[in-house]
Amino acid sequence: MNNNSKVLALKYRPQTFDHLIGQEVVAETITNSIKADRIPNAYLFTGIRGVGKTTTARIVAKALNCSNGIDNLCKNNFCENCESIINSSHIDVMEIDAASHTGIDNIRELIEFSRYAPTSAKYKIFIIDEVHMLSKQAFAGLLKTLEEPPEYCKFIFATTDIKKIPVTIVSRCQRFDLSRIKSSELLDFIKKIKDKENGKVTDEALKLIVKISEGSVRDALSLLDRALLSLDKGAELDLTAAQKIFGYFDKSQLIDLFKLIFEGNEKKVILIYRKIYDQGVEPKIFINDFLEILYYFKNINSLSLESTNFSLNDDEFKKIKEISNSLESQTLILFWQFTIKTLEELDIVSNQNLSIEMFLTRLIHLSSLKLQDNFEEEIKIDNSIENKETDISSKIVNQIKNVSQEEKSKPEVQTEIKADKNFIIKSFNDLIEICSNKKEIKLKYELEKNVNLVKFEKNRIEISFNESLNKDFVKELSSKLFEWTNERWIITFSQLKGERSIKDQQKNIKEKLIEDSKKSEIYKDVIKNFPDAELINVKSKDKGNDYD
Repeated sequence: MNNNSKVLALKYRPQTFDHLIGQEVVAETITNSIKADRIPNAYLFTGIRGVGKTTTARIVAKALNCSNGIDNLCKNNFCENCESIINSSHIDVMEIDAASHTGIDNIRELIEFSRYAPTSAKYKIFIIDEVHMLSKQAFAGLLKTLEEPPEYCKFIFATTDIKKIPVTIVSRCQRFDLSRIKSSELLDFIKKIKDKENGKVTDEALKLIVKISEGSVRDALSLLDRALLSLDKGAELDLTAAQKIFGYFDKSQLIDLFKLIFEGNEKKVILIYRKIYDQGVEPKIFINDFLEILYYFKNINSLSLESTNFSLNDDEFKKIKEISNSLESQTLILFWQFTIKTLEELDIVSNQNLSIEMFLTRLIHLSSLKLQDNFEEEIKIDNSIENKETDISSKIVNQIKNVSQEEKSKPEVQTEIKADKNFIIKSFNDLIEICSNKKEIKLKYELEKNVNLVKFEKNRIEISFNESLNKDFVKELSSKLFEWTNERWIITFSQLKGERSIKDQQKNIKEKLIEDSKKSEIYKDVIKNFPDAELINVKSKDKGNDYD
């Protein structure tokens, strides 16, 4: 194939360690091990797609078999061995795709072939790409050969999913984790490729390519290839054109959208979103980009421009920093929770576009809410934790449903909800009785089954509990006590065991009654006449009920 007709990812594939980008430590370690003649039986390269796993494997094969030796490796004019490896035609270097050779039979053939010495090179090398695709039997067949192969035989594995490879295989290899390529390095690299191809692309467009590629050299080259092919002769690819080609939109629009949300300008917010939607941006892509910008608003003070992976330009970075100074972290965290929820919602609604508009409207109302003192609860715990705030965000979520009503009622004097009649609760039994009268069956069940009373005082209840206690119990009980008594109650968790729960007490009484009944003459007469009979319950004359 003519080199000029190749796609960029193949045309500019590194052929030596010097040409690798972002993997200098790996290259240096391997070179030193070869020079010291301490070559492992097997190499294992792992990392995301497009960072150079298979490329590095081929370079290692060339380094081991180069006719000029490790100190004079071919760099431009390749020897016969290196040239054959580049063309995938070397008889002693086999490259196997594990995705299509997964079975034990394929491994048996490989092991059989490994018994024969190399024909024209120093080492016989097996490169197995995507090795995690091998079956369990295939991995088992490799074990012994991998641990004690012939001196002339070397294995090189490459994988994107190291977790699927058995630990017994990994432990027999020298493992190298290839990292994502840094944004600045990748940008410099594709700039050089762009110049070699005589392409006209602005730096902002190249930064967008770097962002989309997520540290993958192959992805970056493929995107650059696509961008250059989309240009008319002599035309320059700018950011706007690149966004259109790759389906991305101008992030400054999102930043303006955020500003308008906090200003409460609903009309302009919806207008900007509809413009973004008309550009062909799918709702899910919009939400994911929204989350990204939201992250920057929350953490902008701890980030640098480069750490944003070129997602932002200088002006956008500065603009976010200015706006974020007037925002509270708590509000941004709530925004994050709502956005994640909306992302899940998109999978169940038929018109995702309308769902996004409603989502933005809810955010506008959310940003205008104030955190009220009566949304807080204090829970005092004996083991040094004096106060614990309840989940304020969940309280606000419950308020959002009534935002429109709240807005309408602002001119009027707001009244607190008060109980029609203030009940007096003097004991734990009084509390259970009022739960029963008020049909609060869930609270009554928790109090009787899962709560052990330690101390009951005026407006203060000290309890211990078992693991079955509902996590919202304290919040619900506090709310109901305030409603019934029009007074604040403190519910304290204690490390003391306290009294048995009411259900346990009833169970103990029942068991005692059964045991006592078994000592009676009536029971003995019944058992004498009916040996298979079993006493399962006793009804108390005093209580007038049983203890189920």
